[in-house]
Amino acid sequence: METSTICPKMTVTPTRGLVDENIVIVISGLSPKQAITIRSLLNSEDKDFWHAYGHYVSDDNGVVNVVEDECLGGTYNGREPTGLIWSLKPVPGSRPALRLRKLDVLTPFMLNISVYKGHISKCFEEPPLANAVIERWYIAPGVSRVDVKEKGIRGTLFIPPGPGPFPGILDMWGGGSSGITEYRSSLLASHGYAVLALDFLSSQAKSMQSGNITEKYFEAAFEFLQSHPRICSDRISIFGFSFGASVAVALVANENSINVSKPRCLVCVSGCHIIQVKNTIDDAIYDESNHVIWRGLCLPIPTDESEKVKVRNLKCPFLLIAGSDDQNMAAAESAEDIENMMKAAGNEHLLTKLVYPMAGHLIDPPYSPHIRSSKAKIFVLLYGGTTKEHCFAQEDSWKKILDFLHHHLYDAEIISPKV
Repeated sequence: METSTICPKMTVTPTRGLVDENIVIVISGLSPKQAITIRSLLNSEDKDFWHAYGHYVSDDNGVVNVVEDECLGGTYNGREPTGLIWSLKPVPGSRPALRLRKLDVLTPFMLNISVYKGHISKCFEEPPLANAVIERWYIAPGVSRVDVKEKGIRGTLFIPPGPGPFPGILDMWGGGSSGITEYRSSLLASHGYAVLALDFLSSQAKSMQSGNITEKYFEAAFEFLQSHPRICSDRISIFGFSFGASVAVALVANENSINVSKPRCLVCVSGCHIIQVKNTIDDAIYDESNHVIWRGLCLPIPTDESEKVKVRNLKCPFLLIAGSDDQNMAAAESAEDIENMMKAAGNEHLLTKLVYPMAGHLIDPPYSPHIRSSKAKIFVLLYGGTTKEHCFAQEDSWKKILDFLHHHLYDAEIISPKV
């Protein structure tokens, strides 16, 4: 069969699914041993184009199976079933220092998958041999989204379908959030949890507390979850990322109503346990590309325990996740010190520590593109990590997070998921 007359067929499964689902891409109807390029293209909510591509050669039957076959080059290589997603990067000529992050969880990312003749790396201008569009969602059908502005708190509550009651999660993000970040919360709700994405950094949240967010604000958020009729009052976890992780570990360790209620478990990603950073932003250092590196603001880790969160007071299972190449926060050093402090206090049996080699700061749900640096207000922040290692950390840690939450929030004696 001549290459010019082939009519290949592309099958992508699923065409509509959650972002943490694997995909299967099969190209059939090719010539035996034919070189092709498979490309994914995404138009972000910021109207920037991101793409990824891989070079493949069909087998003796004219078939390429992305799950089973080796990618020979492109934005990734090797046997990588989801490489066309996690290796997405801005197309050449894009604005600098971009970050791909879902803003509206009620709409999907639309990913265009195309097949081209030969091994190409630019000038994707020829008509593709085959094309498909898939939807990648952060929210499952039936999950409800509710704006929360009551009891002095501001956030978004996601509730799975069904009568419940469901375990609850208080979800908090970091300083890069301009308000309410919802995509992780909606994805967790899609796995059977009632999740409150809490705003505690925006001017709107601060105005609800007369301009001053104190520990009482987080206590009110925890009590909101406890009192909700579709949430199990004694099955609540706290999940924090970056600065949100630092807040989360302090809330669970300090003497307050949250500590008394004893959350079922705690998950912290890319955080630090230092109470107050003595250095200022002016003390930050810059790399050769003039990217701001903030990890040194927390270093060296203090030896005086009065300057750190009293993790010896933790009474619930604690999953702690960090990347060894985090350039935004000294998360790996903090994780090591937390482990040593908990060993000294005799509560190390509560700790599960995961430090991923060459992962950076932005450890997102799986298959999210690796963002090594991006613009934050007037700075370009360096987050660190190398692409393949960072994306492995995202995939592996998400599986372990879901297992950890299920183990501690769902058990046969009380309830089981109804989604």
